[in-house]
Amino acid sequence: MYLATTDTANALLERNPFALLTGMLLDQQIPMEKAFTSPQVLRERLGGTLDAATVAGCDPQALEAIFRQPPALHRFPAAMAKRVQELARIIVERYDGDAAAVWTGARSGADLIARVGALPGFGEQKAKIFTALLGKQLAVRPRGWREAAGAYGEDGSARSVADVIDGASLRAVRAFKQEQKAAARARTGG
Repeated sequence: MYLATTDTANALLERNPFALLTGMLLDQQIPMEKAFTSPQVLRERLGGTLDAATVAGCDPQALEAIFRQPPALHRFPAAMAKRVQELARIIVERYDGDAAAVWTGARSGADLIARVGALPGFGEQKAKIFTALLGKQLAVRPRGWREAAGAYGEDGSARSVADVIDGASLRAVRAFKQEQKAAARARTGG
């Protein structure tokens, strides 16, 4: 993966499904690289362990303090600490602590979108992007995954984190997003 700023953080995303979900959850209103590096920083601050049970069992105030510790893990550390802890609780309660079960248990692309979309911080668009990320980069491809992911699932696209595999693709995705923002401003007159 090429989503975080360090090889260590990228390796964690590849091998730790809870870290990958956490990075995707944090990927809002901050740079992508910061969002996907934060799970590794969180792991370090938790003493070397990052799993749903550990995060779910944290004292909420202590977890918020970990998120606030400089450099903060997110632009909104208090809100994101709560959201990540809620994500962890759901993974523990619904998936017996196994974050990968969110996708390994999906029967179809539509089911995967529904399962991911039911997680805190994952709306319809983010669920589609995450489904595309799983399909394109981790070969998680239940029947109909591309169709369920919509434009994010298109082969050869450069729309989202699902398409970032190196520096060139990161630049292409950034250029696409800038074009989309400019088009939106033009439509609204802003």
